Amino acid sequence: MNAKKVAIVTAASRGIGAGCARELAARGYTVSLMARSESIVDLAKELGGMATVGSIANPQDLQRLIETTLAQMGRIDAVVNSFGDPPRPDLLDISDEMWIKNFEMLFLSVVRIAKLVTEPMQRQGGGAIVNISACDSQEPSLETPFSGTIRAAMEGFTKLYAKRYRSDRIRMNSVAPFFVADSMEELEGWNVPSDLMFGRPTTYAELAKTVAFLISDDANYITGTTIKVDEARSAAI
Repeated sequence: MNAKKVAIVTAASRGIGAGCARELAARGYTVSLMARSESIVDLAKELGGMATVGSIANPQDLQRLIETTLAQMGRIDAVVNSFGDPPRPDLLDISDEMWIKNFEMLFLSVVRIAKLVTEPMQRQGGGAIVNISACDSQEPSLETPFSGTIRAAMEGFTKLYAKRYRSDRIRMNSVAPFFVADSMEELEGWNVPSDLMFGRPTTYAELAKTVAFLISDDANYITGTTIKVDEARSAAI
């Protein structure tokens, strides 16, 4: 059995997921990475981990991810549920198929992974799950309709799961960032304000440090909450 702690990261081929994978590997975790892109194999090799090519919206791919991780590494200590950016159509232009597709990606994938990892974490005596949300999840914006609807539901599930499994020492939290990118060029097409705190967005590495903290033992009493990494952009207290 692997003596090192094991962390699963989804949508890990680039962006936030890749940033989290690099940070956790640097902190001594063995990483099990999943993405649709074949490039995830190269990143996993670079970080000394394993790769699963598949989609978080596919239940069979998620089951393969968990089963392969347990078979090869013997344990799962942490999960980072990361996602690609959902599209930004006008509200009533969203088809039923698009609602269902994004519901599977942003909500059902979290539920399905929770179902798959809870029993192994119970046997180990605990674990931690972090879901990547967005700062407009509780303040709906017409510019990002899926965050104000589906991600809001994801954060509700986060609270319910945390209440249900806190006695098993399994924690679940969400992280809700504002803009995250390593360069302004990545944000082309977005309505980026001109008064960002440091004149730039949060980098992937910076956000990953918040995620890593929530997974660590230093955050043992933090569960069922959403941490906003948003420069106080949201109005809520």
